[in-house]
Amino acid sequence: MLHARTTSAGSARAADAALWAALAATTGYGFHDAATASLTTDLLLPLAVLAVAVPWSRHRPAAAVVLVNGLCAVGLADPATPGNTHVLPLAALSFLLGSRVAAARSPLLVLAGCSAVNLATCAVLRAHPVWWFYAMSVLPAALLLPWLMGRHWRGRRQLVREGWRLARSLEDRQHLVAERARLTERAGIAADMHDSLGHALSLVALRAGALELSPDLTDRDRADLAELRGTIADAVEQLRDTVAVLHDPPNGNTGAGLPVNDTVEDLLSRAVASGVPVRWERRGAESPLSPLIARGMYRVVQEALTNAVKHAPGCPISVRITHEPSRTHVSVMNAVPSAGGSARTGVRPGRGVGRGLMGLHERVAVLGGSLRTEPDAGRFHVTAVLPHQTTPRPRTPTPEPMTTPGKPTQEPVTAPGKPTPEPVTAPGTPARAQAPASPSEATLTLGPDTASAPFPPESAKRLASVRGEARRRSAVAFVAPVVAAVFFVPSAAYLAWQLTTSVLPPSHFDELSVGRPRAELAPLLPARAYPYPPDHARSAPRPPGTRCEFYRSGRDLLGDVDLYRLCWSGDTLSAKDTVRARRP
Repeated sequence: MLHARTTSAGSARAADAALWAALAATTGYGFHDAATASLTTDLLLPLAVLAVAVPWSRHRPAAAVVLVNGLCAVGLADPATPGNTHVLPLAALSFLLGSRVAAARSPLLVLAGCSAVNLATCAVLRAHPVWWFYAMSVLPAALLLPWLMGRHWRGRRQLVREGWRLARSLEDRQHLVAERARLTERAGIAADMHDSLGHALSLVALRAGALELSPDLTDRDRADLAELRGTIADAVEQLRDTVAVLHDPPNGNTGAGLPVNDTVEDLLSRAVASGVPVRWERRGAESPLSPLIARGMYRVVQEALTNAVKHAPGCPISVRITHEPSRTHVSVMNAVPSAGGSARTGVRPGRGVGRGLMGLHERVAVLGGSLRTEPDAGRFHVTAVLPHQTTPRPRTPTPEPMTTPGKPTQEPVTAPGKPTPEPVTAPGTPARAQAPASPSEATLTLGPDTASAPFPPESAKRLASVRGEARRRSAVAFVAPVVAAVFFVPSAAYLAWQLTTSVLPPSHFDELSVGRPRAELAPLLPARAYPYPPDHARSAPRPPGTRCEFYRSGRDLLGDVDLYRLCWSGDTLSAKDTVRARRP
């Protein structure tokens, strides 16, 4: 890690050195091209400022822009021309300011402050209009447009990074979906083992307990049956431990597994043949049920019988199935055993943790039905309502409390003086929905309570935010030059028109003769006079009673050229002279 950090710092220093060399080359070119320049102020000082500003552009980019803008402001004091090569370093550092600073308010304040300093410099120096135009157009463009380009580039880079981050997030979530599918399959295996093997072993244990009480058996036979019953009970406990390992309570799906070939009648017939005191009845016209509903009804009766045999052995069980046009009611009720009930049959009550009823709640909820398990006046009642059309419901992260059929007093513990809530699942209470069966069929979800979505909502919101920011920056980057052009191009064109139409070529100036009327000299004169002569030209002595006009001697728009002064007495040229430009 230390080596990587050192390499990154070395790369940053190398990049800064390359940038400084490029900007120093432009400064050296400007120094070499200047007619008269000072080695200290025009070369060494700018190089020193750039040597400080370039490293600052990483940690203090605003300060770096202010430093280089100071070089441009100093250039406005040049009496020959306001333009210099420091504009290129200013544009480069303004670009770095936009690409390295996410906020917009502080950089805009810095850019506005730099423009204000440039205009104040022109006001203090009483600069010519060309200097004002340079400070109001060229320098703001060098500050604003590169900054907008830098912000646009930063937005595009951020969009790419967020896209890759979203791709990694989706890949991770696909792995989670595959893991959930694997756990779902394990939970389905656990449910089938519990429902099928648990029920069969409970009946075998009950039959062994009943045979143990037969008067025709010898003591050795009774001992063997007692050992067999204990072995079966241990097998049931081992099965319960195995189910606990395979089961996944928060995300489990107990609705999967092998198809059920038996009917409820077959299940009840086997229970009666095993000695279980079951009385059952069916009411209403039986409607054709879908395999899922028929299986759910089978599992409800099977689990209720298993729990009654395990927790209330020897007690009568009543099963009632009522068919309605749109739903089926299943009611299983057993009496609570007396204190010595289990001793009479030789079957010891189970010490389960209510996983069977918990899975039954999940199974019925997946089908869109409701399940109630509650003690009622010395009896334990299991009631299920199954719709004929499945209506899956969303998950709930916490399982419903359960109460074993033979132990009505086993309820949640509450503080003294407070009522104990009933361990009931009311109809309409949302339960856990079925988990996806495979990663290809599943949609990505963020948790058990989150609705399914094509991709993670957090990543979608983050990506949408980054895209919106990138679009806004792109729009500003393209609109800002247009707006600037609307304000500056007309004024720049007008100023250029004034400067170029007030040029009197030196050859025409030499042909002008004093004493000739204006009408004869009109073909030699430009369309209009120069409207912005400097103060020293205006204050130069003139012949008494004359009116003087100024004309530029060249077409250089940014340079300070000599001016020709023509003084007129009425319509007659009375004097002409040359006003030299101020040069060091």
